[in-house]
Amino acid sequence: MKTIWMVSLVVSSLLLVGVILRNRLSLQWVRRFALHLIAAALTLYMLNYSGLITGMEVPINPATIGTAVLLGVPGIALIVGLQMTLF
Repeated sequence: MKTIWMVSLVVSSLLLVGVILRNRLSLQWVRRFALHLIAAALTLYMLNYSGLITGMEVPINPATIGTAVLLGVPGIALIVGLQMTLF
């Protein structure tokens, strides 16, 4: 059963790479998403270690980075506001 899942994963990954390489538009989308992801992670890192918010640290995990990527600066403010409210 594990072999079937592994073959399915490899085949679908190869097909996905083929689609991305075939379409220039999707390659630009992947590049833009990667840049946003890196910018969000760096922003959260700098926010944590700059000392702007004393006594609070925003965790750097997929959920917080995803929120920052999708919503930008308001997403980071949302995360900080939720932490202040809940903790």
